[in-house]
Amino acid sequence: MLSPHRTPNRPALQPNVANVVLGNLHIKPWYPSFYPEDIIGGRKTDWLYVCQWCFCYTSEIMKYSVHCKVCPLKDDAPPGEVIYEKDDFVIHEIDGEDHKLYAQNLSLLSKLFLDTKSVFFDVSTFLYYPLILRSSPHPYGQVVGFFSKEKMSWDNNNVACILVFPPWQRRGLGQVLIAASYELGKREERFGGPERPLSALGKKGYINYWCGEVFRFLMACHLKRTVSVKDISDGTYIMQDDVVAALREMDVVEKRKTASGSIVVNKSKLRAWAEKHGISAEPLVDAEAFIFEEGDEHEESDDND
Repeated sequence: MLSPHRTPNRPALQPNVANVVLGNLHIKPWYPSFYPEDIIGGRKTDWLYVCQWCFCYTSEIMKYSVHCKVCPLKDDAPPGEVIYEKDDFVIHEIDGEDHKLYAQNLSLLSKLFLDTKSVFFDVSTFLYYPLILRSSPHPYGQVVGFFSKEKMSWDNNNVACILVFPPWQRRGLGQVLIAASYELGKREERFGGPERPLSALGKKGYINYWCGEVFRFLMACHLKRTVSVKDISDGTYIMQDDVVAALREMDVVEKRKTASGSIVVNKSKLRAWAEKHGISAEPLVDAEAFIFEEGDEHEESDDND
């Protein structure tokens, strides 16, 4: 789980839902959500049944059973437009204004696993990007996580909140979502990053992504090429402060007098770091697998020139 929304040193609140049934999965929530009082039952409910396709919810198992048989998304794809399709992954773009109920339901469920997510009902100013895993038994795959972003962010944030649902965590899916958010930023020709401050888990996930991208950029550079932090930032669309944080985390920089400066990246250390952490030289998402209507895509510069 990655959560950019966390107030430092804020005491954790007890969940107001003891158990969630999502499809045929049983999940224990981590935090309270803002489900209606008639569902929560005043303070807490033992069981909440959530449709795995549309994320509608009820505290009554019979209503849940009936809904699952007639859910309009049972044999259909999630709402929105497909913007990415490659191998086992599909990502949709959903406008909160056009698909208000779906976005609200998704937000309410995600709040059970995000401690300070604050938008549940006023979803019209947000875009949502659910990640669909094709290997699911569902004909169109299963939504296993998502990220959202404001349509207009004054801070150029490319993510408002991001979550992989607990049953699918620890599979690298959060990294796929982060990579997709940065690729969309590239296509919009603007630098950005997650909404701050980051939670401890969020920071770990983003540091892992930044390190992997910096590794891939540097390994693609000529052995003797002089590269600045700005060069790395321009090539990856990761903000310069985050590039510096990644270099420090990897501990691959040496102070050594050379003709071009006094800071050198040790590529042997870089390779050793990547091998230790299982980082591949292959990109997390395929830039060519993004699908946009003609005119939506900006020309990309060749960062290797």
